[in-house]
Amino acid sequence: MPINLHHAEIMLSAVSKTQYPQDDLPEIALAGRSNVGKSSFINTLLNRKNLARTSSKPGKTQQLNFYNIDNQLRFVDVPGYGYAKVSKAERAKWGKMIEEYLTNRENLRAVVSLVDMRHEPTADDIQMYAFLKYYEIPVIIVATKADKVPRGKWNKQESIIKKKLGFEAEDHFIVFSSISKAGLQEAWDKILQVTGLED
Repeated sequence: MPINLHHAEIMLSAVSKTQYPQDDLPEIALAGRSNVGKSSFINTLLNRKNLARTSSKPGKTQQLNFYNIDNQLRFVDVPGYGYAKVSKAERAKWGKMIEEYLTNRENLRAVVSLVDMRHEPTADDIQMYAFLKYYEIPVIIVATKADKVPRGKWNKQESIIKKKLGFEAEDHFIVFSSISKAGLQEAWDKILQVTGLED
């Protein structure tokens, strides 16, 4: 892989575009429900235990967290959505911040949209996918927690998720587990492909 994962660190947290890094490094945004396993996904990809802090309290990420990876690529962790204990006003504020980033950021190459492999996508998941399609932002759907689904049911769950999302064939779908590392190589292959960093 052309990227050295030993050089990965959280770089900054931002709430508005004036705070974004000012350069042209490609960025991959990560979006998903509060408890979908976003931090575990980041940590697994970067081969770290807790670079992204996993929390038993969903809704912990309240800013855009920029991770610098070997000065070649950035992951941008956006606040998890669909978390009930956050006030409506707070949710609206997050929504505006996420929308501003996703629709205006020239560095953005694709969004990794995480869904829970065990369940049908929620209304929020469906809305996020529709939003990304509307703005023509490339999407990589990652179905997390695959280790909690018997392997014999993976195809069935994948079909259910795709049907509910209205999944389009041009997008990528990856079955992923931070426990078994299923989908890890595939996720990196797609990320390097969309960012133009392939060997």
